[in-house]
Amino acid sequence: MPRMTYATDDKPRRPTRGRRPGAQAPAPAARQAPPKPHAKPIAQAIAKAVTPQSGPLSVDELDALEGLLDQLPATLEPLDIVMIDGYLCGVLLQPRPVAEAQWLMRIVDVDGRAAPARFPLEQLAGLVRRRHAELNQAIVRRDWFDPWVYELDDEASPSETVLPWVAGFAAAVEAFPDLLARHEPELLEPLATLYRHFDPEDLEDADELLAEIETLEPPEHLAEAVEDLVRSVLLIADVSRPAVRPTPHRGPVRRTPGGHAPPGPGPRSRSGRRA
Repeated sequence: MPRMTYATDDKPRRPTRGRRPGAQAPAPAARQAPPKPHAKPIAQAIAKAVTPQSGPLSVDELDALEGLLDQLPATLEPLDIVMIDGYLCGVLLQPRPVAEAQWLMRIVDVDGRAAPARFPLEQLAGLVRRRHAELNQAIVRRDWFDPWVYELDDEASPSETVLPWVAGFAAAVEAFPDLLARHEPELLEPLATLYRHFDPEDLEDADELLAEIETLEPPEHLAEAVEDLVRSVLLIADVSRPAVRPTPHRGPVRRTPGGHAPPGPGPRSRSGRRA
């Protein structure tokens, strides 16, 4: 199964945040990175967002999550919001549940280094936990979900745009290798659909995967690339987290006075006995 290799300066890094697919395009002058927001509005947004809630995160809460990530020191390599989404999918697709303490530490730093003691880790955990629950519900139900993918500039290809999401997924399955330890052939096509967005030279021990990638056409549009993310997640879930269907209740067996179950349907002789 694939293993990613990074040069020292090529580890996944947080890309400049763009806009959600379908959002109104900003004016050309607004495409440049906005100035760093003042601490006070960010602090207010964080305080508002960490009030215990449930359900999908709002735009303000996503901004608060990004503000929390920005508070981490430069010595750490936290995941970007887009990478967090792919990472959580990689965590949730593991055949065995991963403890929160284990997956949370790699959101703060891709190598698992601890956040400073003063960092409000529980506030970040509360926001990420809600997305974790939302994705888990979609995976269990095999429902569509909207990946956290942001459009980049007009010249970015679909693969370049979804690459941070896939990088987050790859970070999870490398940190927690149970999924890639499985060798079911049904995993090959959805994994190839995801890993085709990487440079082939970054994939090690992946001859079979690379051969499968060669058979795939690159996505022509961002909507297609995003749809393939969701489809691949649900196909992988069919293998690593198969749906549990309740056993139908058949009721007690009706027996004859002699203690035997009544004969079932089948060919009989004219006397009424089985032929």
